[in-house]
Amino acid sequence: MTKLRVGIYLRLSNEDKLKNDESESIKNQRKMLMDYIDKNDSLVFKDEYSDENLSGAGTYRPEFERLIGDCEKGLIDVVLCKSQSRFSRDMEIVEKYLNNKFKEWNVRFIGVSDNTDTANNGNKKARQITGLVNEWFLEDVSENIRSAFKAKMNSGEFISPFAPYGYMISSSDNNKLIVDEEASLVVKRIFHLYLKGLGYKEIVKYLNDQNIDSPSLYKYKHGCRLNVVSQRPRELIKWNLNAVKTILNNEVYIGNLVQGKRTTVSYKNHKIVKRDKKDWITVPNTHKAIITNKVFNKVQEEIRTRTRVSSKNTIVHPFSHKVYCGLCNKSMRKKNSSKHQYLVCENPNCRNRHSIRYDVLEELILGNVNELCERYCDKYFITKEVNRQLNGQNKKHSKDITHLKEQYERKLSATLKCLKDVYYDRTTGLINEDQFQMLLNEYNKDIDDIKKYLNHLNDELNLNGEKEIVLDNILPFNKLTRVIVQEFIQKIIVGELIQDSRKIFIKWNL
Repeated sequence: MTKLRVGIYLRLSNEDKLKNDESESIKNQRKMLMDYIDKNDSLVFKDEYSDENLSGAGTYRPEFERLIGDCEKGLIDVVLCKSQSRFSRDMEIVEKYLNNKFKEWNVRFIGVSDNTDTANNGNKKARQITGLVNEWFLEDVSENIRSAFKAKMNSGEFISPFAPYGYMISSSDNNKLIVDEEASLVVKRIFHLYLKGLGYKEIVKYLNDQNIDSPSLYKYKHGCRLNVVSQRPRELIKWNLNAVKTILNNEVYIGNLVQGKRTTVSYKNHKIVKRDKKDWITVPNTHKAIITNKVFNKVQEEIRTRTRVSSKNTIVHPFSHKVYCGLCNKSMRKKNSSKHQYLVCENPNCRNRHSIRYDVLEELILGNVNELCERYCDKYFITKEVNRQLNGQNKKHSKDITHLKEQYERKLSATLKCLKDVYYDRTTGLINEDQFQMLLNEYNKDIDDIKKYLNHLNDELNLNGEKEIVLDNILPFNKLTRVIVQEFIQKIIVGELIQDSRKIFIKWNL
C-alpha cells in the first residue's frame, strides 16, 4: 500500500501565549498530530512546518509559504493541522487553498480537532462556516487591539517600540519617554543651527563633519535593533535632509506626544497609509521637553517663511521672505550680477520692477535697527537680565554635560579594565591569539570612541562656562544677521522708484 506523505503545520500566535493555554503550544500540537499519524497506517511523516508568534491572517508566514511551495511541487500529499484555524483564519486563504489549489495539486487537508477533511465533500459547508467564524474572530481581535491602542494614545502613553531620537523608553514604564542626555545635546544643536540661519544641507554637513552618529547608527550602538532599509552597512549611514527635517518639525521635543499619524488598511492588508492631520492624537506635556516652546515656535515660523536655499548657498540670507513690493505685495527675490546682489519684485507684471541693491538696503536697515536700540534700550537692565538668563541656562547645560561626562568616564574605566583582563587571559592561555586580537581591536575601538566623545564634552564645557555679556561690546551692531532680522523685523516694504527715490517702510516686531 502506497502511503501518503504528511506535512504537519504548527502555529502559535501571540494571542495564544497571552491566553497561557498549554494545549495550544507547539509541543502539544506536534504530539497530537504525530499521534494521529501513528494511528493511521496510510500516513507517513514527511516534514514539519512551524510558525511562532505569527497571526493566522494572511500568507506572510515563512513556514506557511514553504508548506504551500512543497504542496505545489508535489512533495506533500496531506497537510495535517490541529484545526482549520491553525492553517488560516482568513476566509480568502481557506477558500483559495482548501477548496481550490489543494484539489488542483491533489493535496488533502485534515484538521484533527474540528474534523475538517477535504476528502469528505459532505463537510464543505461546515468548513466554510468555520472559516466565516474565524474571519469574524480576526475582525473582532483587530478592532479590540485598535481600540486599546487608541485609548493608550488618548491617555498620553507612548505605544511605539522605538523612542524618537533624543529620548529613551523608560525602564520602569515602557509607555513613558525619558530624555537621552547624549542625543538631546545634538537635538538642541540642530535647533540652534537652524535659527542661526543654516539650511538643512548645511546642518547635515556640520553633523557629518563632526562625526556625530546618525540616529539609526546611534540607536544601533545603544542596543536598539531597529530595521533599516539600506544597501549600505549601518556604519556608513550618515545624517540626511529627512532626519534633520523630522527633528525640527517634531512636537515630541517640547514634551508633546503626537501619535496615530499612520495606520494599516485593515487586519488583512498591512499596507501603511497616512492619516489626515485632524485624526492625529496629540497629548501635551507627557514627558520632559528638550526644546522650549519659544524656540520650537520660532523654528516653525522660520520653516513657514524661509525661502528655498540654492544648492550653491546653504545659508539663508538675512532678508529671506522679509522684503515685499509696496505695489503688489509680492515677495522680492534676490538676484546676483557680476558685481552686486539685488532684490527685485517677483511679479513680472508689476511696474515696480526697478531693483534695489542688497548692500544698500542692508546698510539702511542696520542703521534703523541700531537707532531703535539706541533710543529704547536700557543697557543696564538688559545686560543684567540677559546675563542672568544666559548663565542660568549655561549652568543647567553644564550640569547635564558634567553628568554625561561622568557616565562616559566610568564607561572608559570599565573598558580599560576589560582590556587589562584580556591581556591577562592571553598570558594565562585562557584565550588563543586570534581571540586576543579580535577582543583587542574591539576594546581599542571602544576606547577611541569614548575618548573622542569625552573631548567633545570637554569642548562643550569650555564653551559653556560662566560668561558676562557687555552690551557696549555688542551695540551698535556692525553686521546684519538672520537672527537680528528675525527678532526685530516682521516685514520690509519697498515702494516704487520715483525720480531716483523710493519709500521703504519697516514693520517692526513690537
